[in-house]
Amino acid sequence: MENRGSSYFQQAEKERQKNEYDKAVDLYKKAKTLFKKTSDVENILNCILSLGHTYRAKGDFTKGKKYYEEGIELAGMLEDNFAAADAQVGLALSLRALGDWHQALQLIRRAEGTYKKLKDPGGEAFSLWARAGTYRIQGDVNRAVRTYHESLLCFRKLKDRSGMAYSYCGLGGSSRVACKYKDSGKYYRMANRMFGNLKDRFGLAYSYCGLGNVHRMEGEYKEGLVFFSKAETLYEKIGDRVSYAYTLWSMATSSKMLGDLAKARRYFQEADRLFRLTQDPRGRIYCMLGEGEIYYLKGQKKRAGLAFRKAQKAADDCRFKVEGGYARRLLAALKSGKGFPFNLP
Repeated sequence: MENRGSSYFQQAEKERQKNEYDKAVDLYKKAKTLFKKTSDVENILNCILSLGHTYRAKGDFTKGKKYYEEGIELAGMLEDNFAAADAQVGLALSLRALGDWHQALQLIRRAEGTYKKLKDPGGEAFSLWARAGTYRIQGDVNRAVRTYHESLLCFRKLKDRSGMAYSYCGLGGSSRVACKYKDSGKYYRMANRMFGNLKDRFGLAYSYCGLGNVHRMEGEYKEGLVFFSKAETLYEKIGDRVSYAYTLWSMATSSKMLGDLAKARRYFQEADRLFRLTQDPRGRIYCMLGEGEIYYLKGQKKRAGLAFRKAQKAADDCRFKVEGGYARRLLAALKSGKGFPFNLP
């Protein structure tokens, strides 16, 4: 029975590595059931944490949160500090995707302290990467860049090329929000090369989307759409809804800047549908702003104002500094009648 459970678990790990998340979930659940029959609590914990990781990768942050919370409780009973710290970082990544970056930061710092006490450099590097991304969502872009550099240095010392590539992607995105487009392109190109060598499909899609956004911010909208199309193809194969939704938003914005408002609106609506499914408030704010701009460009200024104010309130409720700033810029532009359309980073 235990061997069968271990066999299912190993198969699940392989499927997760290939981004076959639905297959992995089924196998982890089968393994967990078998481990329960033999009261193998340590392996039950491994299954619980892996289910959390897999649901988070699928974009089901609510289920991911549930499994991470269960994992923290079980790790505490087993006095397994390593597993508790891993579960805390996973829970933090789920919470920040659901808009709660403040609690996410607290959890990450707690886990970082544990990794330092246990002298786990891999855990420290990962928690730095997680903290950097949380700063970016909070809107503290300069601190995000500094912290991504710290995580990059740690992953480099560990010779962890995957960690390095994801740090480069984080630097690419944060640099873009800081309007440093040359730096953004440099980091995304480095990540893209590394992901290609690693044969990491998700990473490739992530870096393709980043490169598309670099072209978009440089006014090369058609060139950007080529990269977004590459990302879209990979995300659809993987079944990723979260990153795909942000790619759709980028495609919508590019189409808007090219004057194809009908296509832009379709992309915004599909992105918003996915953001609703994954309960991503930040993504929904971007779609509200995009829809508002389309209303303005069609001469519907009252509806545009309602969309911008709704986005501002949602951003303020979640304490998203960057997105709240964008909403205010658009409201000011609406009042002056100048500046549309906006090409938001």
